[in-house]
Amino acid sequence: MNAADDKTIVKEYFNSTGFDRWRRIYGNGEVNKVQLDIRNGHQQTVDTVLSWLTADNNLAELSICDAGCGVGSLSIPLTAGGAKVYASDISDKMVEEAKQRASQTLENPGNLTLAVQDLETLSGSYHTVICLDVLIHYPQDKADEMISHLCSLAQSRVILSFAPKTFGLSILKKIGSFFPGASKATRAYLHRETDVVKILEKNGFSTQRQAMTRTRFYFSSLLEATRK
Repeated sequence: MNAADDKTIVKEYFNSTGFDRWRRIYGNGEVNKVQLDIRNGHQQTVDTVLSWLTADNNLAELSICDAGCGVGSLSIPLTAGGAKVYASDISDKMVEEAKQRASQTLENPGNLTLAVQDLETLSGSYHTVICLDVLIHYPQDKADEMISHLCSLAQSRVILSFAPKTFGLSILKKIGSFFPGASKATRAYLHRETDVVKILEKNGFSTQRQAMTRTRFYFSSLLEATRK
C-alpha cells in the first residue's frame, strides 16, 4: 500500500467510524478501558507540550501551527494561553468538532484559525510548528518528507511526537497488540528516534527537550527541536 492509499484510508476513517471513536477518546465521556488508557496517554503528551511552552513565559508572543489538530486538545489551551494558533486536520468532522469546542471554551476565539488541510498542503511561516500523534500514519520515507516540510514552515522550533520503533513495540505490533480490538483501524507506523533526529538535523534543527509517554496501550516519543 502506498502513501496516497494510507492518506485516503486515514481521511475516510476519521470522517466516519473513527471520528465518533476518537471524539469520545478525546472527550470526557465514558469509554472502555483501552480507550481510557489511550485518552490518558494522549493527554500526558499534550500536557508535556503545554508545560514546555508555558515554562518559556512567552506564549502570548508566539504564532503556532498545530498540524493534525484533531478536536483541538492542544490548539484550544494554547489559544487560551494567548498564542495565535493556526490549526488544521485532514478530517472535516474533527475540525468541526474543534470549532464547537473552541466556541464553548475560548473567550477570544479570534486567535484560533481552524482549517481542513493535510500536512502536504500546509503553508506559511510560524514561530513554532507542532505535530502530535500524526506520524504514526506515515511510513518512514513519507515521514521524512513530512518532517522536512514541517521544518520549512518553522521560524524557530518544531515539536513532534511519534510511536517509537523499539524491539518491544515492534513485537507488540506484529502480534496485534499495539492497537488492540476495536481500537485498531489504520496502519500504525513506528519510527526510530535516531531517524527522526537525523531528519531534523538535516533541516537545520537540533534537539533541545525530549520526553516519553508510556501507558499500557499508548506509546509516544516527544521531541522539541530548534533552529541551529
